[in-house]
Amino acid sequence: MRLRGVNYDVGRVLDGQNWRPAFDPAEAGRELEIIRDDLHCNAVKICGEDIGRLISTAADAAALGLEVWLSPELWDQTAEDTLGYIATAAREAEELRREWPGRVTLSVGTELTLFMRGIVEGDTFHERLAHPALWKILRSGAHNAPLNEFLARAAGTAREVFEGDITYASLAGEKVDWSNFDVVSVDLYRDAGNRDWFTRWLRSFFAPGKPVVITESGCCTYRGAAAAGGRGWEIVDFSELPPRLNGEYIRDETEQAREVADLIATFAEAGAAGTFVFTFVAPLNPYCDDPKFDLDMANYSLVRSYGNRLGELAVTLPGIPWDDSLMGTTYPDMPWEPKESFGAVAGAYAALAVSGTRPGTS
Repeated sequence: MRLRGVNYDVGRVLDGQNWRPAFDPAEAGRELEIIRDDLHCNAVKICGEDIGRLISTAADAAALGLEVWLSPELWDQTAEDTLGYIATAAREAEELRREWPGRVTLSVGTELTLFMRGIVEGDTFHERLAHPALWKILRSGAHNAPLNEFLARAAGTAREVFEGDITYASLAGEKVDWSNFDVVSVDLYRDAGNRDWFTRWLRSFFAPGKPVVITESGCCTYRGAAAAGGRGWEIVDFSELPPRLNGEYIRDETEQAREVADLIATFAEAGAAGTFVFTFVAPLNPYCDDPKFDLDMANYSLVRSYGNRLGELAVTLPGIPWDDSLMGTTYPDMPWEPKESFGAVAGAYAALAVSGTRPGTS
């Protein structure tokens, strides 16, 4: 498996909330060094809305020798607004590619059936996800025609200015016309419902005959999270402030580590060209000694964040239960501590690096 990567969020924005509210470029640079040296990644998928953050972080990653998958994401906007945003991002990405030829891949979107307005009903991601007709639409495939119509326009818009490889991070339930793209990319989560046929499902994405990369996969950090898969994050109650878990859960770093390592092995054995584990760090889901407020349980990150990178959000939330004075012990300069999954991914990637590319992979 050629690409051994991790998702790195510089600030996705959903419902007006930036997922990286306190962004420090120097801290990001240090995390990229750790991703390369200690997590044994040779690639990073950089996600976020702010194009300036994306490009500067991508430049730092490329300078470190990492292959960059650039994923500009404007969520909950119309198709026309999204196309304009893609055009701007592609122009900036081309300047980066010229500096680092062969090291930059551009994604024109992520799971747009859910994250863009206009393909299924609902003005916001949460409205679309909760819409009673969503699963009927997904099963019928009615979303695929409008999605592919948009993706053809998006790919064409990007190729007008960007000369590198282009892809799209698809929802597993989207049937994408991959003729418009250089790489087949899919966000693929395993859960109790698909575990028995997961490998067969995975192999179905190889049909277009292009390299297949898993752009997201992972597991949350509580007992039973492997069964929940891509919906493991839904255990948080946001109706109260500060947010808290919606029931009693047991923190289980071992389950997360075991599941993520097994997923990497499954993708490699199937012949995937690469995988990006979701995700490296998530400051909006801080750890707490009180299980009720341990939002890190509801997160896929490989490190346990503390409460000191909430930015302005910390001022608006009453009675913050998260310690904002803690720093890591493994990395005293970082506001987080590696979980067991960090070690599991590092070990899996180190072994793949030693064994080299498997027959049949790109």
